[in-house]
Amino acid sequence: MLDTHGRKYVQPTINKIAEVAIKLHLTPIKLTIIALLMGLFAALLNALDWTLLSIIILWLSGFIDALDGTVARLTNSKSDLGAFLDITFDRIVELAILYSILLKHPEHAMMLFILTSTFVLSLTVFLTVGSMANNQTEKAFYYQAGITERTETFIFYTLMIMFEQFTHYIGYIFALLVLITVFTRFKEAVKLLRRSS
Repeated sequence: MLDTHGRKYVQPTINKIAEVAIKLHLTPIKLTIIALLMGLFAALLNALDWTLLSIIILWLSGFIDALDGTVARLTNSKSDLGAFLDITFDRIVELAILYSILLKHPEHAMMLFILTSTFVLSLTVFLTVGSMANNQTEKAFYYQAGITERTETFIFYTLMIMFEQFTHYIGYIFALLVLITVFTRFKEAVKLLRRSS
């Protein structure tokens, strides 16, 4: 939701920083790899109980992840490989954070399993529709908006890391919101695919 509706407010800043990245010869794929490495480092820091630093690095990773697409558009260097790496590396970072929470709190295994299951459902609908629908956006494929997008994921991860005594409840609330996203995307997908068939 925030990615879809809030991006227009931060995009001018992202554009300016993207111009600096271009001058530094940072290609979109290099930025995607940097975002991955920083996200994995954030997960490691969380597992080692460096909570605040972990959160800062995680959000920097997310910002660089937003930067790669802007650099690709500004340099006219969008590629299928870049889109593939971006989507895959995003999921690796998200899983790494979940693993770091599991390492610290094995007692939350069931909640983390349920949360991961909702992610699988959400991504199945999202990627299937994205590959089948007619894309008329600047994204690599048709992008279905939802209540929970990448920014919401980072917000909930931050809350789960910061407020460890409430991680269990925060995780279940997040899983419920992801499930709502699954249902809304599924309904939209059925309508969209019926029209295009």
